[in-house]
Amino acid sequence: MRKTSESGLLFSSEDIKIIMQENLCPDHSFRSHIREGKSSFNLIFLLSDGIYLEAPDCGTKFLFRKSQYILHYSPKESMAELWTVNQEILKYLQIQINYQYIFNLINPGLHRDNAEILENMIRNNFIFLHKETPPDMTVEMHMIVREILGCTKRGIMQKLFIEAKIIKLLILIFEQFNEKNTLESTPKTPEMIRKFIDENYHRNIKAEEIGKYIGMNQSIIRKEFKSRYHTTIALYISELRMLKAKKLITNKEIMIKEIAIECGYEYLQNFTRAFKRKFGISPERMRNNK
Repeated sequence: MRKTSESGLLFSSEDIKIIMQENLCPDHSFRSHIREGKSSFNLIFLLSDGIYLEAPDCGTKFLFRKSQYILHYSPKESMAELWTVNQEILKYLQIQINYQYIFNLINPGLHRDNAEILENMIRNNFIFLHKETPPDMTVEMHMIVREILGCTKRGIMQKLFIEAKIIKLLILIFEQFNEKNTLESTPKTPEMIRKFIDENYHRNIKAEEIGKYIGMNQSIIRKEFKSRYHTTIALYISELRMLKAKKLITNKEIMIKEIAIECGYEYLQNFTRAFKRKFGISPERMRNNK
């Protein structure tokens, strides 16, 4: 077995350490270890499929699908073991955060809700141990992980960037946890579909992706959405994009091609066609008439 090497260290400060590991086992043992520091929170994103994880204080062995994660509090220094079966790549990202940093961030003495969040984190409720179901990374989480891996900043700018991304990840985790608990007692609603679209309309999203995100069949998603909002998902996405385009078109410092990309159109001609269909004139004419 082979332990985590420092070659995967992406960032280290007094409070935070980020380690990226990929293809750790050229000897084909397919095993690795994650070191958890004393009084630390560990965010582990599993980025390859079929990874087993076992930690001394978890009481269970996890089998992860690709793009699942775990948020684990370790009161003392410990080692978690990871391994794969018939898999050549063992890929994961570990973000280790000191307890005191989280304590200062959440400030449990400020409000009862804050104290409840910290208590849930310490009890490891956010990894859903009671049901042995590690949560899936959301689209936003994937994007943040990519931004962390692609960060080229240095010094204080890197520290601020990393801390901002970690705070955003924690917010998404808390929201996902609360959403999951709510959905266990209430049916899924079109509001969830609309929320996902509102946050992701600038990308090339489809009903299939929305279905995977909220755990609903594509045909049900389309039917529920149209029943509530009296429009299709495609038309609603187009409407959001055009509203944003109209807002941006007045800023002549932004190229029209850039506006198209910002609004989710890969090709300028598709953007122009949709714009003319909506407003009756081309983006160029609307800009020049302002």
